[in-house]
Amino acid sequence: MAAALLNARCRDHFEAESAGLSPGRLNPLAIEIMRELGLDISSNKPRSVDDVLSTGKEFDYVVTVCDEGSAASCPNFPGGGEKLHWGFPDPSKFAGSREERLARTRAVRDLIRAKIESWCQERCLSPV
Repeated sequence: MAAALLNARCRDHFEAESAGLSPGRLNPLAIEIMRELGLDISSNKPRSVDDVLSTGKEFDYVVTVCDEGSAASCPNFPGGGEKLHWGFPDPSKFAGSREERLARTRAVRDLIRAKIESWCQERCLSPV
């Protein structure tokens, strides 16, 4: 969600990539709530951190979004990019009814979106 939101908000200034520690499949609830914003992430392919590192690409920023309980196991990216940690709950770990999980996933999306808005504004970027 974070990469899609950042790319939608700051596309002219940044290109976000997404990777996970142990990527599985896309969360169907995340796909659904991103569509509410007009963002289709359904064709995104989950990638591992190792996949991204193996490209040799340099990053200006590396933003980890691991939940606070997993923050210690967030990956350490080599290179000179500024490292930021934005901790958010992991929607794949939510329990409850579909509607409860959907509401909690939506809340996480909105937290991520607010953080991205703030971060982009700090860098004096014009809205996309």
